[in-house]
Amino acid sequence: MYKKKLLAVDGSVHFERSTDHAIQLGKLTTDAEVELIYVLDYSKSKSEVLHSGSAEALEQARRLKLKKIEEKFQTEEFPYKLTMRHGEPGPTIVSYTNDNHFDLVIIGSRGLNSFQEMVLGSVSHKVAKRVDCPVLIVK
Repeated sequence: MYKKKLLAVDGSVHFERSTDHAIQLGKLTTDAEVELIYVLDYSKSKSEVLHSGSAEALEQARRLKLKKIEEKFQTEEFPYKLTMRHGEPGPTIVSYTNDNHFDLVIIGSRGLNSFQEMVLGSVSHKVAKRVDCPVLIVK
């Protein structure tokens, strides 16, 4: 049913839980594909570059954020692919999903309070409204 899944990750606790769900769902289907997308937010990228000593240090810090998530896939011996993109997270995830025809997007809830979510909107909400496939938001 959901053979080709996209797991949006950012290295936070919310996204660790969504990883567990992606692996569980993946095991229900033979030949399931799970692709992880990590969006390097432009607004945070400038700060990261300024505070890192080198390009290698910056890449290592970014990889460290994803280490727990990748370890879960490796422990479960579940194949995955990691894709990194630059941009604003919501629109970048939406365009990548729609361009690559995924069957399901799995994304963690960010935990904004109701006022912040009303004013700003969460990434998960933006993705759910705009992608062409079902979305599983994990709290």
